[in-house]
Amino acid sequence: MNQAPPITRREFLVATSVIGGGMALAILPGASHAGPGASTASELTPWLTISPDDIVTVRVPGPESGTGNTTQSAIYVAEELQCDWSKVRVEPISFNRNVREGDLYLGATGIWSTFAGAGASRELMTTLMQAGASARERLRAAAAAQWKVPVKEIEAHAGVLTHARSKRQASYGELAARAATIKLPREPAPKPREQWTLLTKQTLPMVHARAAVNGSSVYGIDVRVPGMLYAALLQCPVHGGRLESHDFNAIKNMPGVRGIAVVDPDEPRRKLKKPADWANTNAQAGIAVIAEHYWQARKALEKLPVTWDFGPGLKVKTTQQIYDALYARLQTPGDDLLSDVGDAPRLLGDPGAKIVDATYHTPLCDHATMEPLNGTACVTENRVDLWHPTAMVLQALVVATEETGVPAENIHHHQPLVGGSFGRRVNCDDVRMVIAVAKKFPGTPIHVIWSREETFRQGKYRDLHAARMRASLGADGLPESFYSHVAAWKPVMFGMSDAVYVKGSIPNVRIETSTVEQHILTGQYRGPGYNSHCFFVEGFIDECAARAGLDPLEYRLRLLAKWPDAGWKKCLEVAAKHAGWGDPLKQGQGRGIAIGNFGGAGAPHAGCTVAAVAHVEVIPEIRVLALDIAFDCGQVLNMDAVRSQLEGSAIFGMNMSLNEEITVENGRVVEGNFDRYRMLRLADIPRISIHTEALSGHERYANVGEAGVGVIGPAIANAVFAANGARLRKMPFRPLVAT
Repeated sequence: MNQAPPITRREFLVATSVIGGGMALAILPGASHAGPGASTASELTPWLTISPDDIVTVRVPGPESGTGNTTQSAIYVAEELQCDWSKVRVEPISFNRNVREGDLYLGATGIWSTFAGAGASRELMTTLMQAGASARERLRAAAAAQWKVPVKEIEAHAGVLTHARSKRQASYGELAARAATIKLPREPAPKPREQWTLLTKQTLPMVHARAAVNGSSVYGIDVRVPGMLYAALLQCPVHGGRLESHDFNAIKNMPGVRGIAVVDPDEPRRKLKKPADWANTNAQAGIAVIAEHYWQARKALEKLPVTWDFGPGLKVKTTQQIYDALYARLQTPGDDLLSDVGDAPRLLGDPGAKIVDATYHTPLCDHATMEPLNGTACVTENRVDLWHPTAMVLQALVVATEETGVPAENIHHHQPLVGGSFGRRVNCDDVRMVIAVAKKFPGTPIHVIWSREETFRQGKYRDLHAARMRASLGADGLPESFYSHVAAWKPVMFGMSDAVYVKGSIPNVRIETSTVEQHILTGQYRGPGYNSHCFFVEGFIDECAARAGLDPLEYRLRLLAKWPDAGWKKCLEVAAKHAGWGDPLKQGQGRGIAIGNFGGAGAPHAGCTVAAVAHVEVIPEIRVLALDIAFDCGQVLNMDAVRSQLEGSAIFGMNMSLNEEITVENGRVVEGNFDRYRMLRLADIPRISIHTEALSGHERYANVGEAGVGVIGPAIANAVFAANGARLRKMPFRPLVAT
């Protein structure tokens, strides 16, 4: 049952004005007064405006989730524009304008520029630096025309235009409107790298930092729209189930209650063609109570009588039942063959071969974002307005069209800040649920909020992966053959099929995968697949080194001896040197090493390579004392941002490896809050040292945020083995220290 909530005439007029004309949220300080993406008199290019008060507003396609990618986008413009950084602001591009004007923005930067972690993409960098250069030259031309002097005599620096000979000056804001009318005879070429003054040279404060600290920024949970009502959402406790019945009459007279919305996954929905690497975002069965305030909605939801058909997921009684299914599948041949080079099966079947055989697995993990899932939408027959902290905007817009049938040119997305993503806000299943609820109350903005418990129990978790790996060692102790069989619900093979050891270091390689269905929903998780497979491969390589009686560092260096990308070996050597590899340690302590690459697809001089050395103590529980990290992403545009990303990924990888596991009981996710889902505390954080000497200077600017996550777990596990001889083959490592 849906009940149309009454709205006052004043609320209606204000809401209509806001939604009809577009709402400029104060997401970041100094957003342009005209609203996100609007064409104004001071728009020098569609990517930037300069207002009379000298505020430079850069329009960015990717949302800000704390990684600083919006700051990076603004630096590209500022490098060429030569403006005053203290007066630079950012705002989202208008995706509606992008559609109306023939892919105005994304035609230049691509769909992945709309991802929250895409600040270092080559297309975005090239486009925004060109925009900054074009704006600078139009400002110089405006000054030359006004002062009737040659353009070559005009200097632009720190937001000021100067003509030295006549001693005249003008700020950018004074001439922006005139500059916006000028058409250049040809576009200027951006400066060569050796002339940069900001990129690679300076550490600039993030543009959203002050507003985030003082509370003036708007996250999804902070959105307020005139006439807005709140929805408390409950989805089927067993993933994949269906709603059987409910009794609205039991709560309809509770304070503030305006109605309910039922989300039926089986109702007809439009299906658009999407890029192949976008995850499926099917709706889940759910029910929401709509009220004037969230707490009213939540209390009423708790009292609402609901009956569920839990479906086949109810047959899963324990987490171990899922693990057993994965292990059982590994004992038979795989479904799909990913790699078959040489003759690994024959060598592994040799009775005289020295065989290493081990099975590893990683559990379901939640993203545990700071901000619970939420979003706001207003749906009418011909228009959708969406205020949502999504991390993949273009995907959210596709979902909005699928759910409502409203064409893309009539969908208006207003992007708030994202309170943590780590992959959780990429699938856009949360966007679908918000719109599915809001469309039941056409014309009324509905703010849908998951409770913390609902956020935990309705995750799109890190997928379960299990792998059985076997290797035969030659006379030199190095692997002659390698076999791997990976079982998962949705095998994502980054870190296994593209591992450097199987791309040239080991001559005989066979890799198989199998699909083991489960009802628990999974999705993107920081460094998908790689966060598990780096642990598998680097743990197993350590086992091979131990079986060969060789030092783990020396073993890896020998394996990499013929690898054409010297950055890998350099990362290992730099991390080991700073960690004091080989120096004596106290009893109960050990060092472990691991290396990985994310984004390189197994090619040399690609992606970001990271090596980590962990120094641990196991008395009586694992305690990480230090992490030394070396990396090669080619070149660095902003060293402070890179350090922050690597430090953050180290902490993320530590918690993932030591503590995190989502468990299942009678088909339901058990963990519902941080009291049952252990997280690192400040006292648990070790010394984390980021070392830069391994940077190769290669022309790429690879993202670093995912690569650092994968190496932390195996480095810790290998250090535990060095400390007490216990080999850790499954996560989480706590409370157990051995398997």
